[in-house]
Amino acid sequence: MTDLSRRTTLGLAAALAAATAAQAEETAPAVMVSTWDFGRIANQAGWERRLAGGSALDMVEAGGRVAEADPTNTSVGLGGWPDRDGKVTLDACVMTWAGDVGAVCALEDVNHAVSVARAVMEKTPHTMLVGEGARRFALDQGFQTAVMPTPQAEAAWREWLKTADYAPRINRENTDWRATPGGPGNHDTIGLLAIGADGRMAGACTTSGLAFKMRGRVGDSPIIGAGLYVDDEVGAATATGVGEDVVRVVGSHSVVEGLRAGLDPTTACRRVIERLARLRGDKIARSQVAFLALDRQGRAGGFALQPGFTYAVTTADGATRILRADSLFQGG
Repeated sequence: MTDLSRRTTLGLAAALAAATAAQAEETAPAVMVSTWDFGRIANQAGWERRLAGGSALDMVEAGGRVAEADPTNTSVGLGGWPDRDGKVTLDACVMTWAGDVGAVCALEDVNHAVSVARAVMEKTPHTMLVGEGARRFALDQGFQTAVMPTPQAEAAWREWLKTADYAPRINRENTDWRATPGGPGNHDTIGLLAIGADGRMAGACTTSGLAFKMRGRVGDSPIIGAGLYVDDEVGAATATGVGEDVVRVVGSHSVVEGLRAGLDPTTACRRVIERLARLRGDKIARSQVAFLALDRQGRAGGFALQPGFTYAVTTADGATRILRADSLFQGG
């Protein structure tokens, strides 16, 4: 066989494999996606809620609560690392197929910020509550107080105080969750998107924010349009990584507008990452930002600045895969 024939044969084989994968995607659309490896456990809870008749909103709330309750998850909920003053502050938002939204920022002493955000949406005329007001509302609604930081998170903070050196570290969500909490770290977030059995969509995003952040800092996670956006006409998107950079390009809304223009989810995510890179140049060379999208047809895709971003995709049969997104930069 000549080299040309061999290359042709290999090319045909690759094309066939791609076509087979595309066909598989079409026959097994996603019903839930979430960011990072711990998204697998969150998606399981969401899928079970779907089986029990829950809505897309119920699905993402259930998944978010799993991450928030995990004391080994140092970037979300109960196990979250504190700010530089030693206080754990939680941010979260939810958004539904109807454009209903709710969010909380800088919530202290109460876990399950995703559920408090839902309560803001359903029980108040507002879309966001912050700080002491958010805490008081949560307690009025019957949410229980929680002891935060955990001993492990407090130990990490005290170790950090020895240098007080603040330097975001790429893909901390995965590396620290897989290891024992207590090493250096920086950021945040589980974002979740779902399609209910009725075909309607919802999303949630919840975080303890940047570890050792300035007191009062809020990133993209509770900001509708930045950390999360849902449009039942075309699809939904969520973000993770350094929130300040996500806010600069109104990231999740920009991804959804890409879907509206006819882009597939991966391409829509990539276009916004490329836009961020053009805007910020060398300033984001050592930062991680990633987007995850799910369209109305159940196609999922993600894209990141740096290698290492993973996401969980669950189909209606309950099967979940962890996928690794492509990235703009190839260095770690």
